[in-house]
Amino acid sequence: MKQVTVNKNAAGQRIDRFLTKTYPELSQGFICKTIRKKDIKVNGKRTEANYKLIEGDVITLYVKDELFEKKKLSDDDFLATDGNISVIYEDENIILVDKETGLVVHEDNDNTADTLINRIKNYLYRKGEYNPAEEFSFAPALCNRIDRNTGGIVIAAKNAESLRILNQKVKDRELTKLYLCAVNGVPKVKSARLTAYLYKNEKENRVIISDKKTPQNRTIVTAYKVLEERGGDSLLEVDLITGRTHQIRAHMAYMGHFLLGDGKYGVNKINREKGYPYQALYSYKLVFNFSTDGGILNYLNGKEFTARNIWFLEQFRKGEKR
Repeated sequence: MKQVTVNKNAAGQRIDRFLTKTYPELSQGFICKTIRKKDIKVNGKRTEANYKLIEGDVITLYVKDELFEKKKLSDDDFLATDGNISVIYEDENIILVDKETGLVVHEDNDNTADTLINRIKNYLYRKGEYNPAEEFSFAPALCNRIDRNTGGIVIAAKNAESLRILNQKVKDRELTKLYLCAVNGVPKVKSARLTAYLYKNEKENRVIISDKKTPQNRTIVTAYKVLEERGGDSLLEVDLITGRTHQIRAHMAYMGHFLLGDGKYGVNKINREKGYPYQALYSYKLVFNFSTDGGILNYLNGKEFTARNIWFLEQFRKGEKR
């Protein structure tokens, strides 16, 4: 027999889905069958598979103990990291982290444990704000992603309600995420909103930009403005109206101004000459501009946060000012 008391992060979920996540060794089919047999009860009473859990509910599973396997923290879990992160802002619901260039946000094909989300979990674990032994179906989670070689602001939710709200706000573009990039050359038009079409070559992990729509490509919209000009290069602020793979890198290269340090879409000879080891791109500013109710996160509406340590700014400003 097992007994579980529903906490705040588990509330609102269907009982069958909650139990499937809490006890992955039990299939959803088995759980639904056990509910029908009245061997899973809520607060001592029979329940249905679609019952929505309420905080404080006590779930009792009359199931043989040998069917359960105790969850263990493996070597590749979050405790394998050092928990070293640069915090821009933090409260009881969210944490904004300035991700360093070169760090992946989630596990990739290398199966590395040293990811941003694992560092965040470690950080919160050491603060006493996250303990997987006390959580049944929730873990701190990222609300946006950026590439390994792009630095900048990443949002993580500390509880299920904040995650739900932020995921919806990101989807509905009620958050503004602005990027800084240093590009080769100076655009003739100092501010513009560009539309083009992007095709992703999955095999080569590369995208192709075109000014013609086809059934295979997708529409992209990129807005930019020139902030500074140094030594024949430019510092741009970019607003991604759409968010496609490699969009800024490929779109800037297509308009004739590749990102300095970008080996995939740029020119390595120029990158080496100018001293940029990787792409000069940073997600540097985040603005919460809710147009609909933000629930428990309404207090964030109107707030703006800026990254402090943008690695390529000093390198860019070494160039002669024009």
